[in-house]
Amino acid sequence: MSGTRTWRAGRLEPHAGDRTDGSVPHPSRAGDGAPPSPEEQARAICLRLLTGSPRTRRQLADALAKRGIPAEAAEEVLSRFEDVGLIDDAAFAGAWVESRHRGRGLARRALARELRTKGVDSALIDEAVGQLDPEQEEHTARELVGRKLRSTRGMDREKRLRRLVGMLARKGYSEGLALRVVRRALEEEGEDPELLEHYLPGD
Repeated sequence: MSGTRTWRAGRLEPHAGDRTDGSVPHPSRAGDGAPPSPEEQARAICLRLLTGSPRTRRQLADALAKRGIPAEAAEEVLSRFEDVGLIDDAAFAGAWVESRHRGRGLARRALARELRTKGVDSALIDEAVGQLDPEQEEHTARELVGRKLRSTRGMDREKRLRRLVGMLARKGYSEGLALRVVRRALEEEGEDPELLEHYLPGD
């Protein structure tokens, strides 16, 4: 059908029958000068937004409400988009976790926080962040600290520790994991474990 689009490389590709401005032509209204219905407006808005990047149902619902689309029309269009797979919060959450962990090194806690702000259901969030096991999180935390070590050399020991632990904390890693990873990295670099004990608790 003319309003149907397909996903390709993480983006929604326009169908040949769609207008380039993001609106969707409707056979019953072509050339008659009648204003588009709320449902037609909602479809055009959603398709335009989805062409830019995947969105959650909540993000699209908020966009429709902001543009004055009646709730009933918005609900009808959003449900239809879910039925045909153009809205898939589970897929969105899974892709988000993979991308943000790999690209930014974010831990489960930070990823869950981001997904909540996008309106993803709690059960879907739990399922998505469950892709990351504790071993993977710790491995990523070690890589992050390893990349940051060089830029902290020459700093006062306490300031250096705060900088490294704080970096992991901002990315959603627990305090216990952050302290353990930083302690291990500094010991491997040659820091005296007894001196570190003054600043960092042991395991």
